[in-house]
Amino acid sequence: MNKIKIKTEDQVKVLAGDHKGSEGKIVKIFRSKNLAIVEGVNMVKKHNKPSSQNPKGGITEQEAPIHISNLSLLTSKGETTRLGYKMIDGKKNRVALKSDEII
Repeated sequence: MNKIKIKTEDQVKVLAGDHKGSEGKIVKIFRSKNLAIVEGVNMVKKHNKPSSQNPKGGITEQEAPIHISNLSLLTSKGETTRLGYKMIDGKKNRVALKSDEII
């Protein structure tokens, strides 16, 4: 199993698929399936049965997961980059390989 280098709250860009080019913040990561939910990307309609909280039921929109291989981390300048790690003052830090900035 590959190591997942992106974390929740990271800004990412979608590299492939129907939502290619869209950007957003990671809300949740499913590590066992290598999937992530990105805020406002890959919206699907979900049909809800009537319940006590929602007596009428209806259709709601929510984010569906995207495979991690289709996501790329964004730097503070908004460009896509890969991630590396560097030891700085005895601490392991995540570093953008393109710009060498600490994330």
